[in-house]
Amino acid sequence: MGSHRDLPAGMVNHIFTNSGISSFTEFVGSYAPDLLPGRNETLATPVGDHVPHATTIVAATCAGGVVMAGDRRATSGNIISQRDMEKVFRTDDYSCMGIAGAASTGIEMARLYRVELEHYEKMEGRTLSVAGKANRLATMIRGNLGMAMQGLVVVPLFAAYDPEVDGGRIFGYDVGGGPYEQQQYHSIGSGSIFARGSLKKLYRENASPEEIILVLINALYDAADDDSATGGPDVTRRIWPVVAQITADGFHRLSDEEVGGHVQTVLETRMSSPDGPVAPLR
Repeated sequence: MGSHRDLPAGMVNHIFTNSGISSFTEFVGSYAPDLLPGRNETLATPVGDHVPHATTIVAATCAGGVVMAGDRRATSGNIISQRDMEKVFRTDDYSCMGIAGAASTGIEMARLYRVELEHYEKMEGRTLSVAGKANRLATMIRGNLGMAMQGLVVVPLFAAYDPEVDGGRIFGYDVGGGPYEQQQYHSIGSGSIFARGSLKKLYRENASPEEIILVLINALYDAADDDSATGGPDVTRRIWPVVAQITADGFHRLSDEEVGGHVQTVLETRMSSPDGPVAPLR
């Protein structure tokens, strides 16, 4: 049989709609594997240090859902390559993912993953469970392992609203694709160790989404305070973190005006207390 490019358009559409494969990446891998990112690429030398990297992503559960936030800075070595990068992506109506690592590969993975979930829903007539979504993303990360070994590492953070528990769930991953459900909160990226310390101090179970948004912005502020690759709020350019919340009402990305109001609250607190809020002793 000739290449997929030699087939009439009608036959391609027939194959696509009647493949019986609920995974979009498996379908493309069967008929046109060269179209998938990274499948036929072999790099002469590792290039990880030469491409922009996304940095810090944080997420925490709240009453009735989950909130995710990401700073906006991308770096190449010690150079700031972009100040307003998008790192938090809607993947379907009730889930999102944030990326840390090789920025270009991460953005490509987020886009492909969104199509993966849409394709499954169209083929099966239903959505995947939250655990199923987390496992599908794990498979995609595992498929990038060869590129990761050459420096193009992507380690996402996945969050979703689960109607079975009427609450949010968070999954972290290792470079081999292993999914690990995280309880209450989690962070990834170069500033994650500092952000996680802040989250441990400020997180309160069953807090409102608005309270958790302030917790996450404080965590990103603390990460930027100690990690040069993490960007803090840019007041002069009015560049704020990307913040998204997911509840039973679905995915909602906060507008710049909404995030700016929360950032202003944090900045006013930091003017009198540069190290941020102090957690009460119990």
